[in-house]
This record gives sequence, C-alpha cells and structure tokens, in this order.
Amino acid sequence: MTGLRRFAVVLGALLLALALPAGAAKNRAEGFEKLAQGARIAIMPVDIELFSISAGGVLEPRADWTEQALGHFRAALLTRKPRPDIEVMDIEDADDETVQSLNALHGAISSAIAAHHFGSYALPSKEGRLDWSMGPEVRTIRERSGADYALFTFVRDSYASSERIAAMVVGALFGVGLGGGVQVGYASLVELDSGRIVWFNLLLRGTGDLREPDKARETLEALLAGFPQ
Repeated sequence: MTGLRRFAVVLGALLLALALPAGAAKNRAEGFEKLAQGARIAIMPVDIELFSISAGGVLEPRADWTEQALGHFRAALLTRKPRPDIEVMDIEDADDETVQSLNALHGAISSAIAAHHFGSYALPSKEGRLDWSMGPEVRTIRERSGADYALFTFVRDSYASSERIAAMVVGALFGVGLGGGVQVGYASLVELDSGRIVWFNLLLRGTGDLREPDKARETLEALLAGFPQ
C-alpha cells in the first residue's frame, strides 16, 4: 500500500473514532496496570511521514519534512522515560526487514483498533476490551534486545500549502469549507513475551507541527498521554 493510500485509510479509520464519546474507550488491556520495577522498553523506529496539501486537496509526500520530523520526534522519544528505573533501549535499524515488517503490521492493527475499539464499528467478540495482539513475531525484538516491552509509534501529518490556504480563504467567502492539515498518530506498548498490546493511544487533531523540535516534543507528549507508569 502506498504512503498516500495508507494515509487516507488511517484518516478514515480515525474519523470514525470521533463518533465515540470521550472516555468511553479504555487504553489498557485487561489485567495490565503498570510497568514492572526495572522494566526494559525497546523503542522501535518511528513510522512517520509528512505531506503537503495542494490547492486541489491532493496529498503530496515531502521527504525533506519527513526527515526533519523523524529526527525531532525520535530525539524526544529517546530522552523520555516513564520512571527513573525504566530502561529505554533504541532499536536503531529502521531498514531491517523484520523491523519494517513489524512496523507495517503495527500500522495495520492500529487502524483496526481505531475503528473497532475507539470507533463506531465495535466488535462484539471484544466486549469493549482492548484485546489485540501483534503475535509471536515480536519475540524477535526481545531476543535481540532483552527488552520486556516494545513501544511502536506511527505518525502521519499534513500541512496546507500556500496555494491550499488561498483556496480555503476563497472557499470560505463563498460558504465552501475546505479542509487543512490533519495530524494522526498511534502509539502501542507491546508485551514482547506474548505479543499482546497492553496500552494503546491515538491522536487526531488539526494542530501541531513536527518540523520544529519543541512542537514535535509536544506532539509526542500528546500521543503518549496516559502512558503507563
């Protein structure tokens, strides 16, 4: 699936989440309360992509923006620790085939969680529980790092071009609403022994700018709001 198509799928899934009243969905798996003393968390390479929105509303990938955002977001991620006793370790090889496969799997499962747990398409079999798994494949990360958990993050962000902003102004004069940029994010804490997603959060808003260090850190804090202590 191309980056543009994945962005459209992600945005569509998350828009469904707006139909659910705030606080109605739980972010933690049943039985999971907090991180164990001295827990080790492997930080997976960030799955991130930024887009410019053309005058006609077409999403255009921006590699330069993506590179900036990746550096800012990852720097903020690696310096953030839930507690002093928690060890954070960096899984650096973003080009590794296994890592890429796991990131792609996380993106797909997260879209499903957004639609079926936070959104309006609830699955009766889940009974309202955060009951999702990435399967035994994630044990590879435990074998490589010795970590207890892995933190996966997925971010897509778009920004209106100057031409799009002009079109929005003209549209408003004629009573036509044209959308601007949208920031979409998923974060999952995965138990590496079982593959179970024990904590999940999503972010969907029309603000934020990952191209600047301070604002990228603010986005990270918003995405990890409620992270287990």
